[in-house]
Amino acid sequence: MNVIAASVPYLRINFGFKDRHVGRVFASLGDGESYVLSSNSVNANGANANEEKRRVGSLLGGVNGHVSPVIDQKRKEEKLEVLWDDGFGTASMKDYLDIAKEMIKPDGGPPRWFCPVECGRPLSGSPLLLFLPGMDGTGLGLIMHHKSLGRAFEVWCLHIPVNDRTSFEGLVKFVDETVKREHASSPDRPIYLVGDSFGGCLALIIASRNPTIDLVLVLANPATSLERSPLRPLFPFLDAIPDEIHAAVPYVLNFLVGEPLKMAMVNVDPLPSSNTLQNLSDNLSALLRRLAVLGDILPKDNLIWKLKLLRTAAAYANSRLHAVKAEVLVLASGKDNLLPSEDEARRLSRQLENCTFRDFKDNGHTVLLEDGFSLLSIIRGTRKYRRSQKVDYVSDYLPPSLSEYKQIYQRTYGFFPMVASPVMFSTQEDGKIVKGLDGVPTKGPVLYVGYHMLMGMELPSMYGEFLRQKKIILRGIAHPELFSPANGLVGTDFSFFDYAVLFGAVPVSAKYMFKLLECKSHVLLYPGGAREALHRKGEEYKLHWPQQQEFVRMAARFGATIVPFGAVGEDDLFELVLDYDDQMKIPIYSDFLRKWIEERTTVRETTDVANQEIFIPGVVPKIPGRFYFLFGKPIETKGKEEVLKDKEKANEMYLYVKSEVESCLAYLIKKREQDPYRNIVDRTAYRALYAPPQDVPAFPL
Repeated sequence: MNVIAASVPYLRINFGFKDRHVGRVFASLGDGESYVLSSNSVNANGANANEEKRRVGSLLGGVNGHVSPVIDQKRKEEKLEVLWDDGFGTASMKDYLDIAKEMIKPDGGPPRWFCPVECGRPLSGSPLLLFLPGMDGTGLGLIMHHKSLGRAFEVWCLHIPVNDRTSFEGLVKFVDETVKREHASSPDRPIYLVGDSFGGCLALIIASRNPTIDLVLVLANPATSLERSPLRPLFPFLDAIPDEIHAAVPYVLNFLVGEPLKMAMVNVDPLPSSNTLQNLSDNLSALLRRLAVLGDILPKDNLIWKLKLLRTAAAYANSRLHAVKAEVLVLASGKDNLLPSEDEARRLSRQLENCTFRDFKDNGHTVLLEDGFSLLSIIRGTRKYRRSQKVDYVSDYLPPSLSEYKQIYQRTYGFFPMVASPVMFSTQEDGKIVKGLDGVPTKGPVLYVGYHMLMGMELPSMYGEFLRQKKIILRGIAHPELFSPANGLVGTDFSFFDYAVLFGAVPVSAKYMFKLLECKSHVLLYPGGAREALHRKGEEYKLHWPQQQEFVRMAARFGATIVPFGAVGEDDLFELVLDYDDQMKIPIYSDFLRKWIEERTTVRETTDVANQEIFIPGVVPKIPGRFYFLFGKPIETKGKEEVLKDKEKANEMYLYVKSEVESCLAYLIKKREQDPYRNIVDRTAYRALYAPPQDVPAFPL
């Protein structure tokens, strides 16, 4: 058996397999077999590891860059902090080109796996993620996501050397053997295949060959639509292009497959400032200076070879779609000039058994290297992240990171604080009402019970303020429709449903309520549910609570603190003009609405939540007023075991909580009349002169 030398730095050879959690990297041998590489072995070419490390820096290493011979108890208990630093945006296309310049130096070696050091050490029990690259073959396509993915996954990236001519069958065999081996070592954990373009075809093929293995596929603009590419007529002429002209091909391809502005916006603050244009200009200049590396990554003979591989992979993948049983998420770009990715995502969602897609209309073909796209956020928000065979919204949940918080509250919903200027009040134990959330308990378990505004429009403000002021995640008990597979076909980039899951929502069930309180979470509950959030005309600020007192008994079982609260302001932003009763009177549309509701409730259990009508109310915007929140005096259930046994005692506490919510609503409705900054015009004038949105005064206490 001949060992093929590996010149990729930190790639070391050692025969034999070790435990999956021991620090290691991987390589392939000439006979096609893959071997685990020990952290204490020597390099294949005999060079000193430290010398080679200086050449590329911290690109490659052990399991996500750490050598850890044992998984101690401390690691098992390790958790991510709220608003943790996921490192997203610290690397960019510039880093990709700089590192690729070193990686593509010829070594005569075959395809191999490497684990980026930037990934760090994953949390205990994290699943394996295999990245299958596009035509570049470097394996660096996730460079912007290494740090964030490395906390949630054990990340391996496939590197295909520039001069390697491994056949399509050889690549399939190499990846297929890896999947089978890793499944055998951890059969209860899923394996994620992230495929970029060509890698998307490869991922589908591997899934079709392993229908019994628990695989989750994430496909970024998969090349299964190659035959419908607008550039397809030009492919036969590539061989005839003179070498002198071919030198310009990589530059042309870069602007065809990517969005240069999106690439350059990485690390640039999206909010207008004196430095924004300068930083953007500097990034663009640095990017353009490095584009020559693309010619080295895809020289003429390599580009022609990769196109042949691509056509074979696309044809074979399409012929095997019927055999794919894996869970699939397709990420499509609206500005993909190389492939019709949006149409392909819809086609795959129809042909595959378990497939959803998200459409990123402002991104190009190289979406994984562009700004505003966090792969970990996408996987988590679309309910694809899990550590076992079935997703658990409590044990599998990862708290929002700082970059995710900024994304939603500075970019996506940044306008909302400016428009609604929410103001929070809370009640201390002595009954005193104070501005802010100082009266809210810090230690869990805590159960927040309150009124649901029209269309849940209070939620962004509540989640944002609890994170900003207290670093507390509100785990909302949500309607089952939020988790319906149908929501995966919405065709948006990242919907409100996805953000709700990302920030802690769980399906309504006694099981999840039990788990959340058991682990001392801060749980948000709306007893009125969808009936309250989708109320009729004239029903604003009216509670629609069921007769059951289960949440009181559940809280008492764990000694949770109940915090009643009220939120007002929906009637200051919108006027409800078309409610459910109005819509059911519209000919033809009423039949469509009735059928739409039936399709979504027949798959649910027969509960009060399931029987609520889900519809989209018709509203007309008003000149914006303001949102007000009041969290009442905390109600202790610890030591009140009689609530568990005595139904009357439970009902008494239930009615008391309900009356406290009504009192909070009445207080806010009355006091907001005294707010001199209730109107957006007055608030805007105050902000221009004195303070940011969260510091605008309200009514006197």
